[in-house]
Amino acid sequence: MATYDDLELLKSIKAPQDLKKLNTQQLAALAEEMRSYMISTVSKNGGHLASNLGIVELTIALHLCFDFKKDRLVFDVGHQCYPHKLLTGRAEAFSTLRTKDGISGFPKTCESEYDAFNVGHSSTAISAGLGMLRAMRLRGDTKSRVVAVVGDGAMTGGLAYEALDDAGESELPFIVILNDNRMSISGNVGGLSAHLSGLRTSKGYKRFKLRLSGNLKKVPRVGKGLSKRIERFKNRIKYFILPNVLFEELGYTYVGPFDGHDIGELCPILEHAKNNMTDKPVLIHVITEKGKGYAPAENDPERFHGIGAFNEETGESASSNNNSKVFAEELCRIAEKDERIVAITAAMPSGTGLSEFAKRFPERFFDVGIAEQHASTMAAGMAACGIKPVFAVYSTFLQRAYDQLLHDVCLQKLPVVFGIDRAGLVGADGETHQGVYDIAYLTTLPGGFKLFSPSSQQELRAMLGHALKLNEPCAVRYSRGLLPSRVLEDNADMESWQIVSKVRPVTVVASGRLLDNAIKACDGLEVGLVNARLISPITSERLDLLSGADTIITVEDGSRDTGFGAQLARLACENGGIRVKTLGIPSYPICAASPKQQDEECGLLPEQIRSTVIECMNERGKKLG
Repeated sequence: MATYDDLELLKSIKAPQDLKKLNTQQLAALAEEMRSYMISTVSKNGGHLASNLGIVELTIALHLCFDFKKDRLVFDVGHQCYPHKLLTGRAEAFSTLRTKDGISGFPKTCESEYDAFNVGHSSTAISAGLGMLRAMRLRGDTKSRVVAVVGDGAMTGGLAYEALDDAGESELPFIVILNDNRMSISGNVGGLSAHLSGLRTSKGYKRFKLRLSGNLKKVPRVGKGLSKRIERFKNRIKYFILPNVLFEELGYTYVGPFDGHDIGELCPILEHAKNNMTDKPVLIHVITEKGKGYAPAENDPERFHGIGAFNEETGESASSNNNSKVFAEELCRIAEKDERIVAITAAMPSGTGLSEFAKRFPERFFDVGIAEQHASTMAAGMAACGIKPVFAVYSTFLQRAYDQLLHDVCLQKLPVVFGIDRAGLVGADGETHQGVYDIAYLTTLPGGFKLFSPSSQQELRAMLGHALKLNEPCAVRYSRGLLPSRVLEDNADMESWQIVSKVRPVTVVASGRLLDNAIKACDGLEVGLVNARLISPITSERLDLLSGADTIITVEDGSRDTGFGAQLARLACENGGIRVKTLGIPSYPICAASPKQQDEECGLLPEQIRSTVIECMNERGKKLG
């Protein structure tokens, strides 16, 4: 188990400039120290391991060739930034990764001047980087460079293509590095490719090409035609030899692919791009191995993409059931009986539990890549033709598809079921991944969009089954972790609120996983307790159910200002002025911490809810007294 004190070379790197003091052998040894430290830290804290193990040498090469105090480095996505953090003054604090008040698992501008842009979601780096470069030029800075390091998965996002297209026409020296960790390194990596790529980016080659073209065009009658023929012939050869012609057509000089684990090969091409490519963007294609240097991650990079604590020696982690698996198991069970059911994921088959569905029903499983917008509209198209699509997606990622939810699904009232995974607070992934906004944005959708919130595994299964019977768009939102097992009452109605204990003058209305906290909070108190299974739409019928209460306390893992409690408060104000006290997520970002610590920060622990309940009871007693 590696600790910071054990790492002689890494301890000597206080800033990226210190890398220049190391020779080739020392740089290779540094890379291994970094890998060892990351494995040890993530084994305790959890995190994104495989992607970070694969980008160590590329990160070292980037910091050798650029000064990212002046230049800018933007990652896409941010879960490949651990080596960057180790080289930019945060190695000693790295053991606090993903803990409360510790090092973030993603780039964070408030953490270091070397972090140019906050990144948690995918496909943003090219847009952000191009914006930075344009801003530099507007301010008169013609020397600084911007580098966007983009994972191959991020290239499946539509935003990345929009930005690529714009940057290709910009005539700016924008550097995009495609970190390709899916392919094995093939024959076109090595000396010939490096030679051709270096030649094509050299000033001499560019001057020769312009001079030859200019001279040919001066030849009477045939010059222009001859120049065009030679250019077409050159392009045919180039397109035959070089992959990814798409980038050339978009306006980039494409170079590579290169071995992303060979610092000696990477540095010259990075220097070429920095010093010679001054009038157009360049895309540098590097091949890396996800999980490199740690056999368990090399053999199973998908599991080690984002992983909880594990045994460092064996790579084994405690296998446990979770809500994603419960949802997916029930979907498989229902799909056995109904061939119209299909499952859709946006590059998260394992994370959403749909891997088993993919194995059992491969022809009815669709992984569309990091493309939530496309997934939502594709689901709408399938629903329009009689299929029953279920799109399982993390709450934080569904945000990107709001327009499609509104325009393509809800306005047409198409029966698409959204399984909203990781709803609520998500723990160590922090503010970029919190699933606390879905209630607020989904309840704005027209047509009475139904949003279910299960408080138990049994309710989760029942709500999915009920949703698939509805001929309208709806969603089931469920938390990270595992909901408790609780027996359902006979003929339980998933669209009704369940009276857990009879309504009293002070009554608590809780939803989802927080019903369990509310039950503990209310134990022994003379208060009512209601399980809000359907949290949108909220109609006047809910108030009828709560007749007899003059103070209602809502408890949710959505925004306390715009969630279901806020909706209930508005309705109560319009229909009799019942007092509503909302407990939920405050309006500032909740940073990385343990789930219990985040609940405590938001006032959602059982003892905190109990304190609020007692306070409301006392206030009511004073008014009556």
